Parts: sequence; structure tokens; C-alpha cells
Amino acid sequence: MTKLRVGVIGLGMGKGHIRGYATHPQAEVVAIADLNEQVLATVGDEYGINGRYTSAEQMLAEANLDVVSIATPNKFHKAYTLAAFAAGCHVLCEKPMAMNAAEGREMLAAAEQAGKRLMINFSYRFSEPSFALKAQVDSGILGDIYFARTVWHRRRGIPRFGGWFGQKALSGGGPLIDLGVHRLDLALWLMGYPQPTWVMASAYNPIATRLAMEAGVAYDVEDMAVALIKFANGATVEVEASWATNIREAELMETRLLGTKAGLVQRNVNEGYQFEAELYVENAGYQFDMKVHPPLKPVPNSMNHFVESIVTDTPHIATGEEGLLVMQLLDAIYESAATGAPVQI
Repeated sequence: MTKLRVGVIGLGMGKGHIRGYATHPQAEVVAIADLNEQVLATVGDEYGINGRYTSAEQMLAEANLDVVSIATPNKFHKAYTLAAFAAGCHVLCEKPMAMNAAEGREMLAAAEQAGKRLMINFSYRFSEPSFALKAQVDSGILGDIYFARTVWHRRRGIPRFGGWFGQKALSGGGPLIDLGVHRLDLALWLMGYPQPTWVMASAYNPIATRLAMEAGVAYDVEDMAVALIKFANGATVEVEASWATNIREAELMETRLLGTKAGLVQRNVNEGYQFEAELYVENAGYQFDMKVHPPLKPVPNSMNHFVESIVTDTPHIATGEEGLLVMQLLDAIYESAATGAPVQI
């Protein structure tokens, strides 16, 4: 079978996409695009990719691609997604899906019109603990899930301080749209993506704003956001995200779900990017704690999963529809934080 021809736009996060596609035998990254010629040359040499473009539009016009990964600043997600669909490509777009839900709707409509797939890179689903917990939830072991708390805090961890992450015109927001989006999606995915009804939120920026003023760099987004989300089925989710907050841990990630029969937690280990998971159940009148161990079958990364779904013509997870619902929630959180009032979904 002919390999799928893949192009990657944006070579910051895009390097991870290149490595991800390399794990599937039916995919080959044949073209890359980035405005920085030095980065383009370095990455092209490192991964043996000859198709190198400083213009993503030129790459889409010339490289005859089947799949495109978009790993640019958030501001450009919509435009490059629409261009990729117009070129006849399936699209794997970095999170967040777009700058706002209105852009997300345009992207979904373009995917439908083109008859192509749109997947959002909610990469924190693609770990052995996450897949193991999802299998347990789907088996019914938790019963009815009525509460979740999902957080990602950093003591001091503003990405590329002074760059596009801290500029709302390019990013759409701060740690909520950068980090919180991952933990929110993970909780919603485990819960089966229930329908939200309203949001109440707050946002703060005392630490990062001070640091930016001292460093003389641009910064106009929050450094912490918190939200309470209510769902039509009665469940509630609490979301917290920060780049700069006064905690002990350098990096704290945790997603906890409470159900009528059991509870679970997925959290990072030793303040790093490895994760563990546990289940807490009651059975025959006794309480049990169960630690999740890695399964015998490894979990694919998101690029591998996307390619496999295309090759086998099977559904993929982390769909554009789920990405749009997350964008609607992010919009509502920022609106509630700005107005100080609940926002109906």
C-alpha cells in the first residue's frame, strides 16, 4: 500500500508530530513548512525531509499531500486548516482548535464540505494510564460520574516568556487555553463528553504581569484561571490552570473523577511528564485501592492513531466536534472571568 504523504506546518511543536508519524509504517513526512529558514534546514536535515518551504501555501500547492499537521501559533490554526482542506488533505490540528468557537465552526464546516477528517491533538489522552482509565470508565466501574476536578499548575513556567504565548492576539489566552485545554479534554473524554449548561469562572495575572514588566516584554493574558462547569446530566467539573502560582511543585497535573460506585485519579509523577493512575472502589462492604499498571499492548501516539484511522477507514478520537465543544467552554470561561457572571452554554 502506498504510504500517506504528510506535511507539517510549524516546527516548534511540529517536531513532535514528525516523530509521531515516523512510528506508523504507512506514513511518511515528505514536506515541512516554517518561516524560519534556519529551523527549516536544521529540522529537514535531522529527519531527512527534502520538501522544505517557507510558505505553507506553497507547500500545500506543490507537495501533493494526503495529511497535514498544523502546529503553528493558535492564530493561524483556522487559516491553515481551511487551506489544507482546500488542497484535499486530512488535518491534524494542534490544540486549542482555534482562537474561538466561531473559528472552530468554520473549520468543521470546511471539513464536512471537503469530505476530510479533522482531528485535534489532545495528546494527553494518548498515554497508557489515560487509555487504561478510559477502558475502566467505559466498563461502568465508576457508575454515574457526578464530579471531576482537573488541574495543571506550574510554579513558574511561562512558555517562551516574551513570545507569542503571552500575547492574546496570537494565542487567544494564557495557561487556560494552553495547559487547561489538555486537562479539560481529558476529564470530558473520560466522562463521555456530557453536554455543558453553564460556566462560572475567574482569571488572574498578578505574577506574570509583574515579571513581564520587570523583563520589559509583552504580556497581556492571564497567569491563572479557574472555572466551574455544570452539565445537563447534573455533573460538575472544576478546572484550574496556571503558568505562575505559589505552590510547592514545579509542575502539578491531576485529573480526578468521582462516581457513584468508584473514583479515579490520573496524575503526573515526580513533577514531570510521566503519569500514574489509580482506582478507588467499594466492593462487598470493603474499600479497595487499585493501581493501574501498563497494559501489554502499547498505546499509539496521536499521529499514529490518526494515520491508522485513515488507512483502515475507522473512526478517530479527539474529533473536531469535541474540539469545538472545548472551544465553546474556553470562550465561556474567559467571558465569565471578564464579566464576573455565569455564562450559559
